[in-house]
Amino acid sequence: MPALVTLSGRSVRLEPLSLAVIDDLVAAASEDRSTYAFTRVPDGRDEMVSYVEAAMAEQAEGRCLPFAIRWLNTDRVVGATRLMHLEYWQGPMPWPPGTRGAVGDIPSVADIGYTWLGASSQGTGVNRESKFLMLSLAFETWNVHRITLKADVRNTRSRAAIEALGAHFDGVRRADSRGADNTVRDTAFYSILSSEWPLVRERLALRLGLVEAA
Repeated sequence: MPALVTLSGRSVRLEPLSLAVIDDLVAAASEDRSTYAFTRVPDGRDEMVSYVEAAMAEQAEGRCLPFAIRWLNTDRVVGATRLMHLEYWQGPMPWPPGTRGAVGDIPSVADIGYTWLGASSQGTGVNRESKFLMLSLAFETWNVHRITLKADVRNTRSRAAIEALGAHFDGVRRADSRGADNTVRDTAFYSILSSEWPLVRERLALRLGLVEAA
């Protein structure tokens, strides 16, 4: 499975998700839960422990790489995110069709998802830099072919954040899943391809102040 890594930026550090940061995660998730209308975020310590344990179990199977988001301005863990739905296209095709293929060291495609932040760190650039760090790992270390991002079609804030990354809108899958508000959710799908990453990277680096405008 992919090696555990810590990804460091100017104001954000993504650390392997673990039970050691439960208290910070609980505090962050408790700040203002009205901001999670369309996002499922653990509520309370018991739910948070179950959430982290489930993510770590999936990580052990090579199916995701979950992170705690540490905001360096406060030196506190303020949320979580992950590279998930990792698929491995190397080696023989799994048989019969539909079975889960074997995992390897390097994923071929992945999603970025399960991202949530405490209310005080929303709108601060933490989300954008976190996405930049994960995209850089996926495209520049793993050499993935595609990253998928998605959101409840009603979640205009999350969709705007995804579009601001430079992701391509692929369409809406109707009646895709159960929503965080227990309704039937339509899901907006976005993607970034490896061929698109250099331009996306350049624009993101400029927005993050990592390079100067020409």
